[in-house]
Amino acid sequence: MKVLIINNIPREGPGILKDILDKNSIKYDTHEFGLGKKVPNPKEYGAVFVLGGPDSANDNSKKMIEEIQYVKDLLSSNVPYFGICLGLQVMVKALGGTVKKNPMKEVGWRDPDNEIFKVQLTNKGINDPIFKGLDSEFIVFQLHGETVELTSNMSLLGKGKYCTNQIVKMGSNAYGFQCHIELSKDMFYNWIIEDEDLNKLDYTSLYFDYNQLKIKYEEIGNRIFKNFLKIANFDIK
Repeated sequence: MKVLIINNIPREGPGILKDILDKNSIKYDTHEFGLGKKVPNPKEYGAVFVLGGPDSANDNSKKMIEEIQYVKDLLSSNVPYFGICLGLQVMVKALGGTVKKNPMKEVGWRDPDNEIFKVQLTNKGINDPIFKGLDSEFIVFQLHGETVELTSNMSLLGKGKYCTNQIVKMGSNAYGFQCHIELSKDMFYNWIIEDEDLNKLDYTSLYFDYNQLKIKYEEIGNRIFKNFLKIANFDIK
């Protein structure tokens, strides 16, 4: 089996997920909508990852309309799905939920109270196999201005302080994360240079927090990605 990675902007790549795939000899293809390339058949993959980007799932662009329909089709085919940031919002939109502006943007490592961003698992989250081996609360990185409203058949697995709907599940194998768990060192450095919202924060503080949190943050991301790949029936070391 191999996986499909859907990119929405070059700088928001798979990060530490790529390392896991490489170490486990899992092949992967990449695709970006809006470039006129042939759309991969989702049924040819053991799992599909949709990453973040600056688009809104509410955009009426050809790219976003095509991407949402693609995700709707693959979810109806029961292909294991993992969405991050925009990838979560696309999933919710494709399944009849709502994407709207969050009361505040969440950017970087720290919330308005100067506390590290964390996600608190719900009871359903605590008992979900994707969080096996993790504490009920863990640190995350944030970079978004929108949030989602769920339908009655979606489950909320993780909550945030300033953006409630952080981790969402649909069915047995479709997950969406509003927060970022995939950041590698290179991605982090690129983001703080290229992203206009991160540009407004103090670089020294961003670097300091990253260096303090890096080991634990990557442990969390690695565990979640490996658990998901196991749910998708990949052989993971």
